[in-house]
This record gives sequence, C-alpha cells and structure tokens, in this order.
Amino acid sequence: MQKNIVFEDKSIIVAYKPAGIATQTARLGQQDMVSELKNYLSGKPENKGKGEPYLGLIHRLDQPVAGILVFAKTRQAAASLSSQITDGTFHKYYYSVIYGRPEKEKCRLEDYLYKDRKTNMSMVVKQDFPEAKKAVLDYKLIKTLMILEVLQEASLMEIELFTGRHHQIRVQMANAGMPLLGDSKYGTQEDKQLSREIGLKNVALCAYKLQFKHPETGKDLSFIRQPEEEIFLPFFTTKI
Repeated sequence: MQKNIVFEDKSIIVAYKPAGIATQTARLGQQDMVSELKNYLSGKPENKGKGEPYLGLIHRLDQPVAGILVFAKTRQAAASLSSQITDGTFHKYYYSVIYGRPEKEKCRLEDYLYKDRKTNMSMVVKQDFPEAKKAVLDYKLIKTLMILEVLQEASLMEIELFTGRHHQIRVQMANAGMPLLGDSKYGTQEDKQLSREIGLKNVALCAYKLQFKHPETGKDLSFIRQPEEEIFLPFFTTKI
C-alpha cells in the first residue's frame, strides 16, 4: 500500500487506486482501498493498541477506474474536504481514452442523469424526469493515435468533473458519441469489440489530478499521478 501513497500528513492521505480495486466494499475477502489504508495506519507505531484508526471517505472511484483519492485522517479534515466538494472548490481532473476521434476538440457537457438502482446503471434523461440530477463536465482532446494492431483510432481526453454523479463521465461521454474504451456497461458494440481485441479489461479512465485546500492550513494543494494502465502509455510516449 505504501507505494500507492502520494502524500500523507496528520490530516490527510492522498493515495493512488489501481483499476480493479474497489474504493470501499462490504464483501468479505475483497480488497478495497479503505481497508488497505486502515491496515496501513494500524501498523504505524504511533497507532499501536489504539484500535481501528479513523479514515474519512471523501469521494469514490468506480472499481474499474484508476486514479488518486484523498482520505481524511480526522473528522475535522473530513468535514472541511466534504464542504469543498459541496461548494465547488475541490477540483477533479481525469484522463480517458475514447473510441475514435471526437467531433469537437473541446466542449462542456450538461445533462440530467437518473440512476436505476435495480441495474446499478445511469442514463441521460430530461430535466423533469423524477430523481434526475444535473451533471456537468468539460472535456478537451489531448491526442489521437492509431492502434496499429487493429488499425483503428483512439483518443486521449482530459476531463474536468464539476458534479459527482453515478458513472457520470462514462454515461455523458457515451451519450455524446465518445464511449470510453473498456466500458462494458455504456460502450457501443464497436468499442467493446476493439477493447476485446486489445485485451482491455478495465475502463480507460483515470483520475490523474486533484486540487483542493488543505483542511487545516488552507494552503492550495495539487496532486498529479500519471496513469499507469497500459492503454494510456502510448499517449505519453509517442511524439506526433
């Protein structure tokens, strides 16, 4: 777990969650970030014999999604970070790899989403749909490459997320004709086929940057971790 810790002080832990690991789960025997970090904190000399350490879950990433998360080590820090998310001063940026090339190189997507609890999927609906919640993100194209093995294009996108809805990026991008590679829930048949051909098992989405104020000092903090999943690597090593 220590290799995945990006930053730690007495108030917060910033850690990288690999794709395929849950942020938190109640399933016995299944690895998750909250449990791993609590085990890490329990093993520190200053916490010996003090029982289970406090760890505040501030935000989540879907299990097939990689990226950095911040956790609070005190209740006061948790309250401050949660307040920043509510008032919009907590900023989250993602990289995603989409099928093909986008029609617009940058755009804001504003939709209303409804979460179907029976299927655990979300969908774009009209504003007056019962329980619909507004979802907003900005995207911009970073680079388009040809996947030589299959002679099809894929594009690296940067996304700034302004609201935290269920499966938001995956749903909105797919609805706008830009499905994420590796997304078995919201992808098209074409991009699912491409994902199978290149052996992609997780969603090509990574929360690579967080910006927020330190919950105690008020200092502006920014943390960046380049995606480690193989699907992203050509975009950071290929010059065009």
